[in-house]
Parts: sequence; structure tokens; C-alpha cells
Amino acid sequence: MSARQSEIQLKIFLDQNNVPENILWEASDADEEKHEAKALLLGLWDKNQGNGVSIDLWTKEMTVPEMNIFFYQTFLSMSDTIHRATQDKTISDFIRNFASTFLEKINSTP
Repeated sequence: MSARQSEIQLKIFLDQNNVPENILWEASDADEEKHEAKALLLGLWDKNQGNGVSIDLWTKEMTVPEMNIFFYQTFLSMSDTIHRATQDKTISDFIRNFASTFLEKINSTP
């Protein structure tokens, strides 16, 4: 029996200055064919190098308030992920509390 395989494809459309204008993604097992995004944060662990690699892109349309909410939601997701991966509730709660503090700060900033 072979392992199940899924493919995620990203398409980044750049302007003449290499600034993203449009980000599209699709997954082989998703309902819709293509999804449009304004930003992406992709983090990978390089097996051979033993370090993290990240790709962070956002379109010209991404507003600061949207970016703030995107980061807040990413912190919450990171909290859930670290808990699932390690069962370390202390670290998970630390990240979740940071996310709450971050949200308070962005909501109080004019």
C-alpha cells in the first residue's frame, strides 16, 4: 500500500519591481480549484541543514489592520500546533497569552 500524497501549489504574480500583486494557491484535495490570498507565511524545517526556512509575501492590497489580524491568528495557530506536536501546555499557553497581548496592543494603537 502506498502512502497518500497531496500537492499544494502556489502561484505568485509580481509587478515590474517584483512586488506581489496576486497570490493564488490550490491543493489537490481541496474543494475549490484556486484560492486567492493577500499574504502568506510559509515556514519549513530543512531536514539536511537542520534549520528553519521561511517565505513571507504579501500583496499591495494587504492593509495594516489585515496584517495585524493575520499575525494574531497565526500566533493562535502556532500555539495549537506546538501543543499538538509536543503536548507542552506551558509553551502553548505562553504563545496564546502573547497572542492576546498582541491583540490588545494592536487594538489600542491608533
